[in-house]
Order: sequence, then structure tokens, then C-alpha cells
Amino acid sequence: MSKHDGGVPVIDIRGLEREYRLGAETVRALRGVDLTIDRGDFVAIMGPSGSGKSTMMNLLGCLDTPTAGEYRLNGQNVSRLSEGQLARVRNRDIGFVFQTFNLLPRASALHNVELPLIYAGVSATERRQRARMKLEMVGLGDRMSHRPPELSGGQRQRVAVARALVNEPALLLADEPTGNLDSRTSDEIMDVFVRLNDEGQTLVLVTHEHDIAEYARRQVHLRDGLIERDFRNEVRRTSTLSAAPPS
Repeated sequence: MSKHDGGVPVIDIRGLEREYRLGAETVRALRGVDLTIDRGDFVAIMGPSGSGKSTMMNLLGCLDTPTAGEYRLNGQNVSRLSEGQLARVRNRDIGFVFQTFNLLPRASALHNVELPLIYAGVSATERRQRARMKLEMVGLGDRMSHRPPELSGGQRQRVAVARALVNEPALLLADEPTGNLDSRTSDEIMDVFVRLNDEGQTLVLVTHEHDIAEYARRQVHLRDGLIERDFRNEVRRTSTLSAAPPS
């Protein structure tokens, strides 16, 4: 099955549960969640501390497995895969963007973006070409040889976005991607996400900021391990910075 098969939801979750043992106590982080996300959607997951949104992100990203229920990613049931199988799914189907960028400080922007392709066994010529294309896509064509300490916070996050996209993932997961950025730079990063989504990229964003969630097409609010609200933004937020050059 193609990773971009338009007839299958990217995310299809049924009765998802996740429990943790903390000493003698059992914490029910997710309590039977149903959720479908179609190809090309842009969903913001929100909720207070302890609502289950971090657990949900870990499960969606195949960084963890559920206690009960089923998770189909691109039509494949990933709920009971081994660690090695999950790692292959992550590298093939999922791009991650984190709050802390997670870049190698001594490597150039280009090399940072190439990394997933090295793990995937792609040839040097092809991975360099694909990494260059993704850096140009996020507006960093003139910063490819710069290392992270030589870049602004917004530029570092755009390198991280380019790295997340280099494998052409079916799903882009962003965990508080604007958490370390000022409001102007946050708007610039969200502009990048909106543009990617307009071009067909499926995105799931975890955030605690309502103004950031307004950039998405849809909001899913969790509370006490359950979906409390699931609605579409009637009007998507747009930034006043779209015409300004990126910082």
C-alpha cells in the first residue's frame, strides 16, 4: 500500500487505552479514545496537564503501544508491533518536530536534514538533493552550510521541519513546536505548517496555546483521558507576517 493512498485515513483509532503503573497506583492516561484523521487534515490536540495529550502524541508517533484498543496508521495496525517494527514505521511514515529542535549542534543544516535518509540507507547523492529541496521549501536555501548555533530559533525550527519532511512522511507530528519561540517567530513557523497543509501534508499538532490551535483546520480537546470536544475551526487563523521575510 502506498504511504499516500488517498482512500485510507492516515489515523484510525478505536477504543484506545493506555495505563501506567506508578507504585501501587494505576494511572489511566487514555480511557477508550476513538479518532479518525483523514489525509490532508490539520488537527490541533489540546488539553490541560494530565489530560492525556502527551500520551496520545506518543501513541500516534509509535513511540509507545496502547494497553488496549487499535491504532491503524495508513491502514496498518501498529498497535502490537515490536520495537524494531515500530522504528521502521516511524522512519517511513512519520515526521517529528519537537519543541527543543533536537538538532546536532556541530553538523550543518544540510547534514541535520539528511540524517533520516542516512538511517534509511539512501545514497549520498540522492539524500543531499532531497535535503536541499526541503531546506529550500522552508526558506533556508541560503543557510544550508550553517550550523544550529549560527541560526536563530525560528531558523533552527525550520531545519527541524525540513528534516521531518525529508522522508515524505504520511504524517507530520509536531509537539509544542512553538514552545521555545517568541510570538512573531511562532507565527512564522505556523505559516510554514499552514503552507505545507495547503499542499496536502497531514499534520497533527500538540499545543496548549489556543492562538496556535486556531491555525489548524480542526481541534480535538482531551480531558481526563477522553475526547471532550472535537470541532472544525470555522475560520483558520492567518498570520500578518506571511508577506514578511522569515527571521
